[in-house]
Amino acid sequence: MVQIDLSGKNVLITGGTKGIGYAAARNLGMAGARLFLTFKWGSADEDEIRRDFASFGAPEPVFIQADVSVSEDTNAVMDEIAAHAEGIDIFISNVGFASKTDTLADYKKRSFFKTLEYSSWPIIEYTRTIEEKFGRYPEYVLGISSDGPDHYYRGYDFVAASKALLEFFGEYLSAHLAPAGSKVNIIRFGMVRTESFQLIFGDEFFEYLKKEEGVTDDMLLTPEDCGRAVLAFCSGLLSGVNGQIINVDHGLPFRDNTMMRYIAQKGD
Repeated sequence: MVQIDLSGKNVLITGGTKGIGYAAARNLGMAGARLFLTFKWGSADEDEIRRDFASFGAPEPVFIQADVSVSEDTNAVMDEIAAHAEGIDIFISNVGFASKTDTLADYKKRSFFKTLEYSSWPIIEYTRTIEEKFGRYPEYVLGISSDGPDHYYRGYDFVAASKALLEFFGEYLSAHLAPAGSKVNIIRFGMVRTESFQLIFGDEFFEYLKKEEGVTDDMLLTPEDCGRAVLAFCSGLLSGVNGQIINVDHGLPFRDNTMMRYIAQKGD
């Protein structure tokens, strides 16, 4: 088995203390990378995370409180990183936020723009600011997307729109950064039972999937599944992949159709 060794690599993950971001941090930490994790006030238990990283011998992560939608915070993040490292080798744009939009009346321009500031723009601003601060781009830039642009989820309108724009930025960013040797890809994760997903859809949605749709636990992603996928794209083993939108979803969208519901109803 190929051993992935990221010792000496510096990794920045926005929203890296929870959910998919934290699962990615753990996997990269296990490979020896040094993590810089941004978070918003009150959203991280730093001591618990330090103990977790120590339990598998990973370098202690550096925590930076920052709001990805605020440029001043972005500059402060770079200043903090500069106190510990000479650059960022891997950047993972993970933070996402959106207002729930159950009806057309919920569409508010201000809320939509705020969604883009959190979910779409940071992959551009952070990547650009990293180069301005350290004189080089990361070797790998990853954006965390979802299957929202291609699937209807009630209340997910603004999230889906912001992820679609994130994917567009990722493709163009790969072209802009290609001369520097950087690889830029977007990972589209399917349904993952994270805190943010549950806030939008609730626990009852997952129970419905199991009882009425025939969806089993092995068809749904876990944060750990996502973390391993992120590690793979930062390992060097997939360096030939650039400017791509990659689906990671256990193949569920192909099976999630009328036939699957019919089979579930019959109990076959």
